[in-house]
Amino acid sequence: MDITILRIAATLVSFLTFIGILVWACARRNSAGFDEAARLPFEQD
Repeated sequence: MDITILRIAATLVSFLTFIGILVWACARRNSAGFDEAARLPFEQD
């Protein structure tokens, strides 16, 4: 196995991970949780 093949594989895995995180962050079902987390610093105990 050539080092170039390993570099290509690492790049593809990194890109697919990035796309997965992007899809997860933009999913509508996660919106309520993100909105709640965004309000946490402003809530007083």
